[in-house]
Amino acid sequence: MNFSDLGLSQEILSATSDAGYTEPTPIQAQAIPHILGGRDVLGCAQTGTGKTASFTLPMIDMLSRGRARARMPRSLILTPTRELATQVSENFETYGKYHKLTMALLIGGISLDDQTRKLDRGVDVLIATPGRLLDHFGRGGILLTDIRILVIDEADRMLDMGFIPDVERIVSLLPRTRQTLFFSATIPPEIRRLSDAFLTDPVEITVAPNTHSAAETVVQHLTIVPRSDKREALRRIIRAENVGTALIFCNRKRDVDILFKSLTRHGFGAAALHGDMDQARRQQTLDRFKEGEIDLLVASDVAARGLDIDDLPAVFNFDVPTHSEDYIHRIGRTGRAGRDGRAYTLATPEDGTYVAAIEKLLGNPIRRLDVDGIAGESLENGPRARRSARSRPAREPTQAPRASAKTTNRSARKAERRNEGGKVPAGPVVGLGDHVPEFLLKPARRPSP
Repeated sequence: MNFSDLGLSQEILSATSDAGYTEPTPIQAQAIPHILGGRDVLGCAQTGTGKTASFTLPMIDMLSRGRARARMPRSLILTPTRELATQVSENFETYGKYHKLTMALLIGGISLDDQTRKLDRGVDVLIATPGRLLDHFGRGGILLTDIRILVIDEADRMLDMGFIPDVERIVSLLPRTRQTLFFSATIPPEIRRLSDAFLTDPVEITVAPNTHSAAETVVQHLTIVPRSDKREALRRIIRAENVGTALIFCNRKRDVDILFKSLTRHGFGAAALHGDMDQARRQQTLDRFKEGEIDLLVASDVAARGLDIDDLPAVFNFDVPTHSEDYIHRIGRTGRAGRDGRAYTLATPEDGTYVAAIEKLLGNPIRRLDVDGIAGESLENGPRARRSARSRPAREPTQAPRASAKTTNRSARKAERRNEGGKVPAGPVVGLGDHVPEFLLKPARRPSP
């Protein structure tokens, strides 16, 4: 099947051809005809399957008829992160090159005044994160009563990041008569509830079920090492596997900075990317990584969601993700468009529960990879937590606690001070020793009758 079989305009076909695409992906082939027909769509497809183009292509054709009014956008695309919003805007620029649609990007890290000026001129396509959109609405800078097409992208990530109340409020501000496109990599019960509330008689499309990895071309490895050896293990894997370029995920922002500084200190060309960085700096860092100026990009999930990097050879999970679906999203950054990719995960023994959930989702165990010079470990069962006291070896009740060297030295110094003037024998004193204080030898004074 070719794009020409989907009912798209000649302008769109020329734009896709210019971008080097002739055959649609499965999600595109199934979704585009229904969207062009005006149907609501519930799409379930993993990252890297072409979800973004599956709604941007038909939207460009549909919005080519009509004109936007000031502060009244004609369509709205909600995304959970700035990076994903930027990726969607790039798709509109690429595929809408032969149309004259106007577009605005409402995300954090960019001047509100600049965004307001664009809204004042009128936009056909509004791409926004929920918080920034509600900020503009609260200031009276935007009206949502003319929205004809609503897209909620990466809905499961919206749920993970706590954006669902904001999304529900935004949807309540939209006209009831609209076309809604709802896309998610997974459909847990809460997402199903939202789709039932937002969509009307939708066409449900499921591509690449979540029981498989993001791409069959990704070779996955799992290394189990003590927590204290993780950074050393990462460096050794990078060298041993000849990894030139890689995206490295950490679970927490503070760990992103720590790992970035560690890699830099050991001579690697690394950079950090996380949610606390302003948008200009994040975009500059990402551009440098795409252009090959940075070899290793250490990132948090929030910053890396939606990154579209051509031919990324490898992904590292420096921390095992606590949600198994996030593992699929992370390794989906490599092995895209049929290319080969590698994914490496560093787990500690306490990560047993999370690894088990990931392997259950994948439907198969992840191949183990040993690191030379670092003793391998085995995973523990149960939640990530300190081992309870019941699992620790009991201390012998008759065994006296061993004094540390620091405590022994302190006792010796006290003994020396007591021995000044020759009044107290040298060495540690047990009980009263041979010396009896003089006041104890004096007879007790009888109380007066």
